[in-house]
Amino acid sequence: MSEQAEKVKVVLRRQTWEVEPGITARQLLEHLNLNPESYLVTRDGELISDDTVIRPGDTIRLVAVISGG
Repeated sequence: MSEQAEKVKVVLRRQTWEVEPGITARQLLEHLNLNPESYLVTRDGELISDDTVIRPGDTIRLVAVISGG
């Protein structure tokens, strides 16, 4: 049995990624080359802050911020 750390699943619309845990929500967006000002990061339906550390086994959903005038 391997002691491999659980990956984090990241979902944005129909796209999914698997990333290593232990980074912050902001680092996650930067790692995916996404503008941190354009997306909200949620875990279990709850908004998390930029400095929240992503844990092994998390499922993270990204929500595009919509602005208008």
